[in-house]
Amino acid sequence: MTKTKPSTLGELKKAGWKDLSVKDELRRNMIARLQSGEPLFPGIIGYDKTVIPQVVSAVLAKHDFLLLGLRGQAKTRIIRQLASYLDEYIPVIEGSPIHESPWHPVTRRSREMAADLGDNLPIAWLHRDHRYQEKLATPDVSIADLIGDIDPIKAVSKKLDFSDEEVIHYGIIPRSNRGIFAINELPDLQSRIQVGLLNIMEEKDIQIRGFPVRLPLDVVLVFTANPEDYTNRGNIITPLKDRVDAQILTHYPEKIEDSIRITEQEAWTGREMEVHVSPLLRELIEQVAVEARESDFVDKASGVSARMAISYLETLYSTAEMRSHREKNKRAMARISDLFQSITALTGKIELVYKGEQEGITNVALHLVGKALKEAFNSRFVPGYKRGRDRKADFSAFQPVIDWFEAGNTLDLETTMPQKEYAKTLRQVGGLEQIVKDMAKPESEEETLLMMEFFIEGLHQNFLLTKRIVDARIRYTDAVSFMMNEISD
Repeated sequence: MTKTKPSTLGELKKAGWKDLSVKDELRRNMIARLQSGEPLFPGIIGYDKTVIPQVVSAVLAKHDFLLLGLRGQAKTRIIRQLASYLDEYIPVIEGSPIHESPWHPVTRRSREMAADLGDNLPIAWLHRDHRYQEKLATPDVSIADLIGDIDPIKAVSKKLDFSDEEVIHYGIIPRSNRGIFAINELPDLQSRIQVGLLNIMEEKDIQIRGFPVRLPLDVVLVFTANPEDYTNRGNIITPLKDRVDAQILTHYPEKIEDSIRITEQEAWTGREMEVHVSPLLRELIEQVAVEARESDFVDKASGVSARMAISYLETLYSTAEMRSHREKNKRAMARISDLFQSITALTGKIELVYKGEQEGITNVALHLVGKALKEAFNSRFVPGYKRGRDRKADFSAFQPVIDWFEAGNTLDLETTMPQKEYAKTLRQVGGLEQIVKDMAKPESEEETLLMMEFFIEGLHQNFLLTKRIVDARIRYTDAVSFMMNEISD
């Protein structure tokens, strides 16, 4: 706040201040943003043609609205950015606990002050950062939390009767007056509490401990909900749903490219050393999320949050970084095998159905990574491949590599293997490097090695090679040799 701002109602009138409702304020500033061509919701990726236009329409229509979608679909981020459409400062009656407008006082104390002081009514200036309030709906949220309760200490200290409006301690919604109030996971709110919201939205009054207090609050209400919550843990009472003006459906990114941008934007990758993570690995991480959302092992109603891919990329960085620190190198390179070493980022982020529980979370995670690798490999390098239909896939181009394994050779890789040894080991596979250079056309030594490992893993995922993992060592053999070793063991 600067010294030039008016400090009384009279000065505010002379300054020509125009008082707007919060919804009118949001609408005016939204129109200005539209006309300026600035990004409407910076950092929100993949919603330009779906969710964002619907949110803009709701604001322009001066609607309260609900964002309905699964975990990790940027619902909370969107509603928090609504605060950027509020004016930087607005005038309020000084000392008011509920940010009352000097033009329209609503509490008895403020009305009496306005009547007594007239144009000398003192005002303060409230920044937009203090005009957004948010509450996570949980079963223990009470009417007192949201709306308010009688404060016995205030009653005793001021020698007031409990029926006096002055003894009320206002809850978070009245304290959000002239701002935005958001409730996350609305269905988790008990039905009787939702009725309290209904009164505020429709009747503009609240009732505390049996006596009504008429408060024409000026507040924008926005909500988020998960469809799973709608059906399993709770519901939204019908009258409240009827008074929420717009229901906007969110979704996961429709393009892998959008998913990659989101993950890169959110993941912590600022390590002390340079960590090279190929675009292929970044794509594979997002493909794992796609496979998880389609898997019969994973609960589709719960969804797979974008936070899974973010954690996965961060863990992949750390896996490569750890190996490089052991080698005392200043640069790290992430490998295909690091994807399997980093599955701890997956195991806590997916909810399994009964079939998945029978398999076990670790096996499901390994299965998802394998499916992502197979899809990426086959769609790039296998003629005749179509997702879900492998019969017409042509693997003849890889026959030199398959012949090398069928001759009794094995490939042993370790996640802790130094880079030079890693390169030497991969180059032992007859014909592999030339096939990679011809088909993948890598642009660097590091990309060549990564693609060589990718091709080996791709052949394994198509059951042309067998892989066995013991601790940190991975052994690739042909299927017949593997079966003979199993019999010998």
